[in-house]
Amino acid sequence: MNDLSDGDFLPLLPLRNSVLFPAAVVPVNVGRKRSVRLIEQVEANERALIVAVAQRSHETEDPDFDDLYEVATVARILKIIRLGSKSYSVVLQGMSRCRITEHGQFDPYLSARIEPVNVPRPADPVEVDALAAHLRETARRHFERMPAPRRDTPTIVENVKEPGALADLVASNLTIPTSTKQSVLETVDVRERIRAVLDIVQRQSEVERVRKEITTMVEEEMSRSQRELILRQQLKAIRQELGESDDDEEELEELRDRVAHANLPPDAEKAARKELRRMSSMASASAEYQVARTYVEWLLDVPWNVLTPDKLDVATVRRVLDEDHFGLERPKRRIVEQVAVRKLRRDGRAPILCFIGPPGVGKTSLARSIARAAGRAFERISLGGVADEAEIRGHRRTYVGAFPGRVITALKKAASRNPVIVLDEIDKLGRDHRGDPSSALLEVLDPEQNKEFVDHYLDVPVDLSQVMFIATANQRDKIPWALLDRMEVIEIPGYTRDEKKAIAREFLVPKQLSEHGLTPNELEFSDEAIEHLIDAYTYDAGVRRLEQNIAAMCRAVAVDFAQGVGEPRVADPAFVEKVLGPPKHVRERPERTARAGVATGLAWTPAGGSVMLVEATQMPGTGKVQLTGRMGEVMQESVQTALSYLRSKSEQFGLPADFLSSLDVHVHMPEGAVPKDGAAAGLPVLVALASLLTRHAVRPDIGMSGEVTLRGNLLPVSGVKEKCLGALHAGIHDVVLPERNAPDLEELPPDVRESMHFHLVSHVRDVLPLVLEGTLPSTLA
Repeated sequence: MNDLSDGDFLPLLPLRNSVLFPAAVVPVNVGRKRSVRLIEQVEANERALIVAVAQRSHETEDPDFDDLYEVATVARILKIIRLGSKSYSVVLQGMSRCRITEHGQFDPYLSARIEPVNVPRPADPVEVDALAAHLRETARRHFERMPAPRRDTPTIVENVKEPGALADLVASNLTIPTSTKQSVLETVDVRERIRAVLDIVQRQSEVERVRKEITTMVEEEMSRSQRELILRQQLKAIRQELGESDDDEEELEELRDRVAHANLPPDAEKAARKELRRMSSMASASAEYQVARTYVEWLLDVPWNVLTPDKLDVATVRRVLDEDHFGLERPKRRIVEQVAVRKLRRDGRAPILCFIGPPGVGKTSLARSIARAAGRAFERISLGGVADEAEIRGHRRTYVGAFPGRVITALKKAASRNPVIVLDEIDKLGRDHRGDPSSALLEVLDPEQNKEFVDHYLDVPVDLSQVMFIATANQRDKIPWALLDRMEVIEIPGYTRDEKKAIAREFLVPKQLSEHGLTPNELEFSDEAIEHLIDAYTYDAGVRRLEQNIAAMCRAVAVDFAQGVGEPRVADPAFVEKVLGPPKHVRERPERTARAGVATGLAWTPAGGSVMLVEATQMPGTGKVQLTGRMGEVMQESVQTALSYLRSKSEQFGLPADFLSSLDVHVHMPEGAVPKDGAAAGLPVLVALASLLTRHAVRPDIGMSGEVTLRGNLLPVSGVKEKCLGALHAGIHDVVLPERNAPDLEELPPDVRESMHFHLVSHVRDVLPLVLEGTLPSTLA
């Protein structure tokens, strides 16, 4: 077994995780049964030859011939060291490459017939020498940069002159997979072998370079952290020596910890960390420190990622709206539609709703019901009298006492990114030298812009796209048009007398009894009492004043029960007057008898509709026209227009052409302390003047509203529903309206439409026969 010739059978020693190259000397631990029997067989002859062959998989515990590579290395056993009863350490020296050509015995150890692998001479020795020199230099630098280089490796590399042996030596000392080393062993051509090993060394060098860079960066970061820790400990010791408290440092650490765990957006986190770095170098007693701390706390308090799950059940939403509000069918239907769309498409942007109606009709409470039905937080922002743009956008931090705007403040209070926020009294925004709040609201209420709303105080984008904004207002014409264009308007008109009665019976009375600790048996409201409260003590389109009066009656009874002298009571009109005093409001009533020069107009007010008498009288004079009753400019022009129409049609009215030359005309609107304006008074003014001049009385049971042109045409007016309800409350069942207002009548409750008679006309000549009594001139009849 000492000499090798072509076709000899030699013992095979499988190597689990290594490859033996020619000329290499390596120790191998032997512990598997067949390998141990092989070593015991050749133990007496330490110079014996064997074949060291690598396994294809290191996981194979008992390899067969198929588990071994075909190209191997003939090795000489230099030394055998017994480690235990069944384990040895064997020092092998690689001799030459060989190829397994025939399988031999399987027991007691593996053997095979082999043949030598002849290495051809290089075709271009000069190129091979140049490649070898390059490999030698590259390998030397690589081994010197290794974390734990062998001392003799660079020297051995320098001393090996034969190119093929150099490639084998370098490959055997590289930390590469067994399959890669086997590939080098199987590469017979010296030139190709050197190129392959050179590529491996260069790749390993690059990997080592990147590893060292990463290690250096980590070590530098750790050194910086350790340095900061040491400095903070020293700073803590210095503060203790100076008698200063550690509370400030603990506060900073707490803020740092909150920032680290708050999952802030990148811009907000960057701003917070920047302020914390500044605070660490400030004196805690300085004003600037307090400003920075307040800013960081605001950044942490904004609910950047908190969303309230929506309850998008249409039936539940409808039930909640019906529980909280009586009537209001159109607003309820629109809200249910919005919830249904939101349920079908959750990523859709909700429109901005604007509830417009008189005070006390339930605009804000309707928004509160929407929040309750949808399971969202509710916040209210009162905009009445707000004249500073900073109230919306926030104050810049350069100002003393700066704070975020009301929108960000509402988000913080709601603790949610998708609350319902009511912008109350949006029609009462102010404007002065500090800016225009309505312009600032344009960004808030624009679905295309509010995804990145920037508050001046926070100075980082805040997503408002998930917020459901609901605006409320009393008058549409007071809202800036650009702001109104971004909102979907839902009109909430006043309640009818019957609706107020139902609301009082079903909602207000039970609510006030509960709030005052009373039971229905202790205080019962009769229908007559509720009607008397509505007619004599309230003068608004809503039910706010009605609720206040019911509360006053509950308080009066609660006092008796608290003193121990109370007894069950049924509230009637007499009891109402005893508690509330004489009737507070006497509605303007139409004339009970027909009079010339007195017409009944219909007016719209923020509190709802009402009747408005127009009185006209004449006296000898020179053609002067006197107007009283605090008429506005538009109403004054309506009087002038009516007179001009009568003068232009004097012949048709049976009047002299110069009838104004010998008399003066006085037009008056009662309730002179109340300002009045609007073009809708044109028709009752013209009727009053025509009645005065033609001596034909006006029917007292008919109301009218309409704008009159110089040609006598009637133009449509607004507030038709409120005006009709006001007429009905005053006992008027006949109403004259412009023909173009016919679609507005569909908004009236069915019972109101059935109890009233509407005259839709397009010209003054169609009006006069309806409203004037007596025989009219043939030109007017």
